[in-house]
Amino acid sequence: MAASALYGVSGFGNWARLAAQQALTQDQLLEFETFGNVSLIHVTDIHAQLKPIYFREPSINLGVGGNKGEVPHLTGAEFRLRYGIADGSPSHYALSSGDFASLAKAYGRVGGLDRVATVINSIRADRPDALLLDGGDTWHGSYTCYHTEGQDMVNVMNALKPDAMTFHWEFTLGSERVQDLVEGLPFAALGQNIFDAEWDEPSELFKPYEWFERGGAKIAVIGQAFPYMPIANPGWMFPEFSFGIRDEHMQAMVDEVRAEGADLVVVLSHNGFDVDKAMAGKVTGIDVILSGHTHDALPEPVQVGQTFIIASGSNGKFVSRVDLDVRDGKMMGLRHKLIPIFSDVIAPDAEIAQLIDAQRAPYEAQLAEVIGKTDSTLFRRGNFNGTWDDLICDALLSERDAEIAMSPGVRWGPSLVPGDDITREDIFNVTSMSYPNAYRTEMTGEFIKVILEDVADNIFNPDPYYQQGGDMVRTGGLGYSIDISKPQGSRISDMTMLATGEAVDPAKTYVVAGWASVNEGTEGPPIWDVVEAHIRKMGTVTVGDNTSVKVTGM
Repeated sequence: MAASALYGVSGFGNWARLAAQQALTQDQLLEFETFGNVSLIHVTDIHAQLKPIYFREPSINLGVGGNKGEVPHLTGAEFRLRYGIADGSPSHYALSSGDFASLAKAYGRVGGLDRVATVINSIRADRPDALLLDGGDTWHGSYTCYHTEGQDMVNVMNALKPDAMTFHWEFTLGSERVQDLVEGLPFAALGQNIFDAEWDEPSELFKPYEWFERGGAKIAVIGQAFPYMPIANPGWMFPEFSFGIRDEHMQAMVDEVRAEGADLVVVLSHNGFDVDKAMAGKVTGIDVILSGHTHDALPEPVQVGQTFIIASGSNGKFVSRVDLDVRDGKMMGLRHKLIPIFSDVIAPDAEIAQLIDAQRAPYEAQLAEVIGKTDSTLFRRGNFNGTWDDLICDALLSERDAEIAMSPGVRWGPSLVPGDDITREDIFNVTSMSYPNAYRTEMTGEFIKVILEDVADNIFNPDPYYQQGGDMVRTGGLGYSIDISKPQGSRISDMTMLATGEAVDPAKTYVVAGWASVNEGTEGPPIWDVVEAHIRKMGTVTVGDNTSVKVTGM
């Protein structure tokens, strides 16, 4: 690809082609031929995962419009073919979904911020002034993060000494809590697109960019927070702020830092990959976009014009190292490596491990309580369903006595493999949020179709600026067909009640249970209690193949 041919080398290193039975070493994972004079370290979408986990990549991640058939919208064998990944290799396990359960047994868990710390320390030993940049979705997604209102993650991340951060789910802690935490950060909190809602002016709490001098180069890091906050998340939780993509303001910021002598312009983004590609085609003067939000992990940068986009995965599973040759006022070359955090291979950093255990200690008994067991791989990712979501929908149908269940198409949440215990921590890892109430209400068939059409357009609108980066709302008790190539309002058809096989009547009222409503005052038990009660009754969970959604137009 252009990035590799024109700008040096990129990709996996020697670990990529090892077979499962061969020993992988920490030295192989960290091996890197130092390049240029500037290093960036990128982590993003950690979702409060302090400890090693399993995390299955999606088997379905469809692209539309100009992104159809382009990365990151290749999965499985197509993805492995695109990057020359050998079947059964470490990169097969790390980067694609095929044969996941058996490869998980061979290669073990991934992530753990004590292991991430070891990788960061290794890069800093080689390049002491490397910039560590956090792409956001950090203070959200676990039992301890929920119960400490993000403090556990702030404490651990501060110990890793980032240089800057941008934001998304953090805002669902509420404006007051966000302000308290941000004011105490010992590094830059960035978001050029975070504005004061009342005055429509840039927020004073978040700087648009931060300056760094590294390797004799003057570097500007511009922050881009998640643009669609009040649409995807409850706006009533952070009414003081407005967001948006704000291309014109981004261009003004790039022009401003260039005028002030920036040799390198880096955007720390939580747009999502397709939105970052679109932005790179509109805003000139950006050298590197460190992309977050859509959880994509790509072993090579994608080049749009003169801009290189780096995608570093999620859940603490990867760290990206980007070395740059910056001289004569511009970027002359780039070398990149996506480093997988194989937890059994990379030694934990003792100091960070101790700090993590201290955050978890007050909650250890609750975290470790076994609620049930799984005979199936439990995963979340996929455009239309995941087995965790199927289980959550079953819980809503059963525990809330509903005909139809809806679960949001969020992408965060680790996986479990067959034979694993399901602990309370595991349930919180896929349900933890600050608006968890499991509602029970009535909806007409017509209104249910409107919801499905609306969410489908968020995902499959050909214009990336109308995409919000989640997946399709998951449904229980309801099947349907979707033609992703159709225009808004025309994608959903053949809505069917699975229990009876009857077509959904637009005029009839159905009892619907769901959770994560953005509406203020939503009533109902927290979703984790609903799921826990359901799993306790089942004992051992088995989730079969879900064939309730028929997809065409691909």
